[in-house]
Amino acid sequence: MKPILKLYRGYANEEELIVFGHVVRTSAPGNYEFEKKRFKNAKSVLQVFRIKTIPNADVYLEHNGIKIHTKALDDGYFKFCIPLKEKERAGHGWMDYQVSTFHEGKEIIEKGSFIRPHEGNLGFISDIDDTFLVSHTRNVLKKIYILLFRNVNDRKIFQDVVPHYQALSTAGRNNKDEQNAFFYVSSSEWNLYRFIVKFTEKHDLPRAVMLLKDIKTSLMDFFVTGRGNHGHKFGKIKHILEFYPHLQYTLLGDDSQHDPFLYEDVCKIFPLTVKAVYIRQTGSAKKEKAVRAVKNMESMGVAVCYFKESKEAIEHSKRIGLIS
Repeated sequence: MKPILKLYRGYANEEELIVFGHVVRTSAPGNYEFEKKRFKNAKSVLQVFRIKTIPNADVYLEHNGIKIHTKALDDGYFKFCIPLKEKERAGHGWMDYQVSTFHEGKEIIEKGSFIRPHEGNLGFISDIDDTFLVSHTRNVLKKIYILLFRNVNDRKIFQDVVPHYQALSTAGRNNKDEQNAFFYVSSSEWNLYRFIVKFTEKHDLPRAVMLLKDIKTSLMDFFVTGRGNHGHKFGKIKHILEFYPHLQYTLLGDDSQHDPFLYEDVCKIFPLTVKAVYIRQTGSAKKEKAVRAVKNMESMGVAVCYFKESKEAIEHSKRIGLIS
């Protein structure tokens, strides 16, 4: 059965390149069609969660004139962590990479992209659902209904998110073509990667590396999408902060699930690294536990904004000198 390579945006520093993806079966559904309406959209979304992966598949990364070989894990996921020599460190910004596999002696090639951020001081890590994409995470049935029956053109974004994120992406830069390191870290699964890419492109949000939750291969998994243990987010954020240790980070999330407490823990472990935290209020009132987490982060010298409307976050970012 002919395989398909699904590649995700990778990232590099001066020492290491990391690129990753999944190997899936061609006969399996999983190609989300973004323009479908209502029941056709629902069918397309459900197909994304019925994807079939290929474990232990041979995968090759073309790098510096040689082919580096690895194998996919049991869930079809593969990852290359490649040390870089000095002569391989030229260039910053977004660059291409190439991965291949073989089927019946024929090479199957896909190209992806990775970023080596331009030299700078700032990094940004944002959640997705109910942070910039209106998802109604607090109401499970409504969340599932919207995911099924609202296509990418009908999904809503919070007002004033785009100018805020665009300002953050070029904060501190004289050359606006040089963007800061931006990451979207979410409990959404890799199944929804192409949907998220399409949504962020449609709304001109910063091009970002995405770090999502393990891929799902069962229709039953759809009904718990984005839920469950969020510990993977902590691990991925910790990895980013350690991978780019010289950056000052801003964390953006919401109070619908665990972001305030997750970010509080990050601030405790990286006391010199987190510059600011933004928490969107998703209900009619601020949550008492979230308020306590905010006050605790502020006591550690972190600039925190617990806001209802993004215009409040923009004003806060101006006030602390994060954006001009």
